[in-house]
Amino acid sequence: MTAERTNAFNQPIGAEIKDWNGAQAPRRSAISGQLCLIEPLDVHNHLDDLDKAFSLDPDGKLWTYMANGPFESKTSFGKWLTTVSQTEDPLFYAIIDKLTGKAVGMAAYMRINPTAGSIEIGSISFSPALQKTAIATEAMFLFMQRAFEELNYRRYEWKCDSLNAASIKAALRLGFSYEGEFRQALVYKNRNRNTRWFSILDSEWPQVKQRFVDWLDPGNFDENGQQRRKLQEFIQPKTT
Repeated sequence: MTAERTNAFNQPIGAEIKDWNGAQAPRRSAISGQLCLIEPLDVHNHLDDLDKAFSLDPDGKLWTYMANGPFESKTSFGKWLTTVSQTEDPLFYAIIDKLTGKAVGMAAYMRINPTAGSIEIGSISFSPALQKTAIATEAMFLFMQRAFEELNYRRYEWKCDSLNAASIKAALRLGFSYEGEFRQALVYKNRNRNTRWFSILDSEWPQVKQRFVDWLDPGNFDENGQQRRKLQEFIQPKTT
């Protein structure tokens, strides 16, 4: 643990950050993994696939904790996709199943702060075709890897409604640390939202990454593509 530093007035100050030149803004470029391809969201390329994938959730349950949706029609969904595909923050991507070539979900980099080196993964919308699959886990790994290794971020955030049990469980499974709750942080869909905050730091990334690498190893999956060991079973190695 880093010893506490003090200034000339004997006041405690934070650890020194040497040669910090900031992070880079994420690019509109694809990320390729073993199981999935992450592409910048494009309504012309992805609307049909995403509309079909989310039609597997006819009651709109997947949109309960999202700021938008469910959508009444493909047309309204397309209008929303057109809007969000043109923003820089959040910067939306489609998640493509490499086996089928179809888009089955979305996520976005957001709250992008290159100066501080902080970035959030949010607006995570996984269709039933993507939920609880190895593709979903790999996609989250690929977003993290780009943020830390290509773009030089120091802090990677995850936030969700404090009532969203599935999102909280996912954050902890993926290696995020819980930081606390902001009460009455937002109003959306005419209701209150308390927001839970989670993060992974650059110093923690090597250990988190190794867990993903070990879990995604082909040897961890049987002939039917089922995991032999859960991600939580891969213990993070201790740092020296």
